[in-house]
Amino acid sequence: MVVVIINWGSSVNCEVMMDVLDPTCGFTELPFNTSLYQIHKPYDLPVAQRYSFVDGIHDLWVYSTDKPLYNGSTTHPRSEIKIGYTYSSGIWQFEGQGYVPKGTNGVCIMQVFGASRRATSLMLRVYNGSLTYYQSAAIVPEIFDRWFRLNVIHDVEAAMLKVYVDGVLLLVVADHGGKSHYFKFGVYGQNDMSSCMESRWKGIRVLYKNVTSRV
Repeated sequence: MVVVIINWGSSVNCEVMMDVLDPTCGFTELPFNTSLYQIHKPYDLPVAQRYSFVDGIHDLWVYSTDKPLYNGSTTHPRSEIKIGYTYSSGIWQFEGQGYVPKGTNGVCIMQVFGASRRATSLMLRVYNGSLTYYQSAAIVPEIFDRWFRLNVIHDVEAAMLKVYVDGVLLLVVADHGGKSHYFKFGVYGQNDMSSCMESRWKGIRVLYKNVTSRV
């Protein structure tokens, strides 16, 4: 199910600035620093060959010919940041400003890991210059070469995920179950990978809301 929603009536309890909804309203920001994330990259390479952090920007890139995360894995190459908050209840939110250079294709740039009978509850991928939910219809048709603000909200008890891009609610989907979840972002090769895949991120925030106050 892919639902496109532009309904400002749902923002009664949130701040609206310049006609754009702030999805973080009502959430509590949690600490985010180097002690609270890990770099997942090809097992045979040092971190510095697939990741950099300069002037507040996380730059992650990988090649289609790279090794997987660990020796013997059948997964595709990746250079991702795994956020160290693992959760099983409550309402959790990822916020970040992302940038995908033109030419990157067949890649997951953000995911909510953890589900039943599959690995993830959400994948946001890039195909042919569009941001997509897995391989379904485009959420944002033109994502290349510009900074965009991404907010992903996971309400565990409601089994629901919401995706905002630049303050606009563009996707509402059921999650895929599971008892343990965490956020990842960067580049993780999927089908139809380009030879080089890259994404850049800044302004990363992790937020939480008590379950007594629904999204």
